Amino acid sequence: MELRSRKQKGKDTTNGNKNAGYSGSSGEAGLSTGASLPFKIFHEYLGPLFFCSVCPWTTQFIWYTAAKADGSFLEAFRQLTRVEGFGDAIRTFFPFPSLLSVAVVFGYLFFALILHIIVPGKRFEGPVSPKGHVPVYKDNGLRCYFITLLSLLALTLVLKKFDMTPSIVYDRWGEVLCVLNFFAYSFCALLFFKGILAPSSIEHGRTSSFMLDFFWGTELYPRIKGVDVKVFTNCRFGMNVWALAVMLCTIKSYEVQGQFVLSSTVSAIIHLAYLTKFFWWEAGYMRTIDIMLDRAGFYICWGCLVWVPGFYTIPSLYLAKNAPQMELAKGLLILAVGLAAIALNYDADRQKQHVRKENGDCQVWGSKAQVIRASYKLESGETRENLLLVSGWWGIARHFHYVPELMLALAWSLPGGSRHIMPYVYFLWLILLLTHRTFRDDAKCMKKYGDAWAKYKKAVPYKMLPYIF
Repeated sequence: MELRSRKQKGKDTTNGNKNAGYSGSSGEAGLSTGASLPFKIFHEYLGPLFFCSVCPWTTQFIWYTAAKADGSFLEAFRQLTRVEGFGDAIRTFFPFPSLLSVAVVFGYLFFALILHIIVPGKRFEGPVSPKGHVPVYKDNGLRCYFITLLSLLALTLVLKKFDMTPSIVYDRWGEVLCVLNFFAYSFCALLFFKGILAPSSIEHGRTSSFMLDFFWGTELYPRIKGVDVKVFTNCRFGMNVWALAVMLCTIKSYEVQGQFVLSSTVSAIIHLAYLTKFFWWEAGYMRTIDIMLDRAGFYICWGCLVWVPGFYTIPSLYLAKNAPQMELAKGLLILAVGLAAIALNYDADRQKQHVRKENGDCQVWGSKAQVIRASYKLESGETRENLLLVSGWWGIARHFHYVPELMLALAWSLPGGSRHIMPYVYFLWLILLLTHRTFRDDAKCMKKYGDAWAKYKKAVPYKMLPYIF
């Protein structure tokens, strides 16, 4: 989920006092003193209130459109206009959870938590924060992911023996989202107070706005009983539930059509290939802007607990009941494009990591790696250095790796056909998200690296697409 806002430097907040912004890599969320009052009100109060209020309705409306309106937003809006009163609207789009839906959510929650704790993995460190904090993680994501998928397959076989099916979770998806919303809001409230009363590290603080603090979070690297909150909500829950939802929707499509339909199968294969790559590369994800800058509040934690299962799964939710027939040649072409996009995205990340691991003493695309050495300072005054790669994919555009991400999202949406726009909503949203993120990344890097980043921008003038953007 990407609802990022402009930021401002604030004073050190480790003494527990309020100040105008977050400091360091915690994701500074205050405003400059020159900001206009209307913008300040929107940024600190109305904006967070809007997103905290509207986003839950969005995920429920998407479920309703897929399950009750044949995948047509127009039909869903027509049905909405026939609902009398706000109470009826609540009951329509937020169905009262059954014991089954509660058991599914909390059953998986504890299952994922136990896996995260007991499955072994190598210790690795995240990037040092400006205040000198170094987060430590356990790299067991891929193992937990495979155990989770195999567990669903085993459960499916067992249920079939009793003439039951796990696709009942799809049938109760609206209830599941309601349970997730309740849990996520409660969990975000817990994190809000934890960051104030019992922070896990020096990376914590508040702003002058309660709404902004709840939305953005009060702590960068929270842990509860030794469990890293971001790893659990982002990876063990959000990304794993995404994979499970894709599989459940594919099973539902099989039950509706009486056979595996090529369109839903191709989309599912691309999804699962991407998610497998994500967990294989999970240690690298712990070094991305999501982890380094975004605090653990509604924005990232509700986003991973509800937005990822409820919004990222749009193509799969649509295809579960509306999978069109597709020619084999077209299906194979889409599959090839999707897998190529995954490989391209991985290779771009691999290039950067390899060059930094070798300190620039290596080759990229058969030539000596061209790098710009960028120094930066921690708040302690310690100076460190990073390498800005000007070769390979990173010499084409500063954020060229976003292009294969868009190709990928389009590939798993195309099997939805052209009957409705619903399968493409995630792809259209991702265009906005990643375009906005290019500006975020540039602002963060300019502040961190200064003249070195300006030199890099001169060497690589395009943000994402050469000669276009």
